[in-house]
Amino acid sequence: MFDIFDRGVEEAKRDVYSSQEELEVRLGELQREMKAAGIPTVVVFEGWSASGKGTMIGRLIRSLDPRGFKVYSMTKPTDEERRYPVMRRYWLNLPTNGNISVFDRSWYRCIDFKEGKKLKDDDEAKIYNILDFESQLTAEGYLVIKFFLHISSEEQKKRFNKLKSVKSTAWRVKKSDIKQNENYVKVYRMLCELFDRTNTPAAPWHIISTSDKDTASLTMYSIIISAMERALEQKSRGLRVNPEAIDIKSPTRPQVSVSLSDVDLSLKVSDGEYKKRLKNLQDRLFVLQNELYRRKIPLIIAYEGWDAAGKGGNIRRITQALDPRGYEVLPIGSPTPDEKQRHFLWRFWTRLPKDGHTAIFDRTWYGRVLVERIEGFCTKDEWQQAYDEINRFEYSLTDFGAIVVKFWLHIDSDEQLVRFTARQNTPSKQWKITEEDWRNRAKWGDYETAVNEMIEKTNTPNAPWIIIESNDKKYARLRTLEEIIALIEKRLAIKD
Repeated sequence: MFDIFDRGVEEAKRDVYSSQEELEVRLGELQREMKAAGIPTVVVFEGWSASGKGTMIGRLIRSLDPRGFKVYSMTKPTDEERRYPVMRRYWLNLPTNGNISVFDRSWYRCIDFKEGKKLKDDDEAKIYNILDFESQLTAEGYLVIKFFLHISSEEQKKRFNKLKSVKSTAWRVKKSDIKQNENYVKVYRMLCELFDRTNTPAAPWHIISTSDKDTASLTMYSIIISAMERALEQKSRGLRVNPEAIDIKSPTRPQVSVSLSDVDLSLKVSDGEYKKRLKNLQDRLFVLQNELYRRKIPLIIAYEGWDAAGKGGNIRRITQALDPRGYEVLPIGSPTPDEKQRHFLWRFWTRLPKDGHTAIFDRTWYGRVLVERIEGFCTKDEWQQAYDEINRFEYSLTDFGAIVVKFWLHIDSDEQLVRFTARQNTPSKQWKITEEDWRNRAKWGDYETAVNEMIEKTNTPNAPWIIIESNDKKYARLRTLEEIIALIEKRLAIKD
């Protein structure tokens, strides 16, 4: 097994920079260059208890412009944070392009290595989440630098004793810290295995001995400077900031899907049947919403579809049945300037529902492979890699326990023209039709190709696409309610 500690701690490049002052000046220059190049940086500090994380972070930031970085001390998740997927709180703290996020402890704390117990089965899912997160960041152009601050068992014990001997610092030594020292060898072995699994070319671990803090800080500066210089060189040559990719695929694979051309759009329902079934379905959904809340199961309903396919009316029939304290409708438009400065999935991680609640997305993360693809708002490489990124995103949601319901509301081109014309000729509905709608209609063929590919590549067992026949709006409303109810009842049956 790869023993990351035994390969030797890293040392500063003393032949390039002869003093701490020179390193600090160079890092300040690089921060400005990274800002101008729009390269976001994530710096992670992990390490043994009492290894000096606070000291090292303090030395790092004293050379940086405070307007361009933020330090996050990631303590144990709060009760509120536990109501969301484990990686959400780290997504929330990602930097905008050109800025720096420094993490004092990180996503690696989702794995308990205080006592040095062997990795368990449920740790496999956590390791996957870690690799997935780092893969998403590095593929998007983030520079990820991970430090582990290393001290010996004897040095750690010595530092604990020193802290405990002073009343004002004794509180910093917790029982769990003492236990870590008692189990040092076991923790050491566990960390070797964890680092072996998560030491990737795109996001490698850097092990720094902090027995001598001055030498350690020189080494830290040297590593960050080298990484930033490399990233800037790659960017200047028009290449990926991270030439190496983290090879990780979604645990779930797309299943057989239906082409839009095979959907039967002739399905209809009578007014009498619609009214009767609508009330029954809404009553049933109301009961199920309360059950979801009781069992703390989040529900995510994602709407995509043609312009004028009836998403708004569909959503209204769902929300009429729900307790307004337990749901939120999230209309998704073009990303804001702030959102454009982050990973394209960031704005969706920030909008996830807590356990027991419902989020209804009117347009979704699939904009990356639809409008952004067709309109050229992202590169071909970006929208092509987005399929797997989306599959992994949805897997993380369902792995957390969420029910993910994805609807494509389908109408034909003739029906869309009828609805566009009606909107344009009705004063009270003219606000619903824009020049952009007409431009999108002119690209129907391009969008149909993109939609078919989207469904083919993201129709997974855990988050399948449901194509709703929507030429008849009333039929479509009943069908979406039926599908939501069926998926909830299936989940509740499993949970019983």
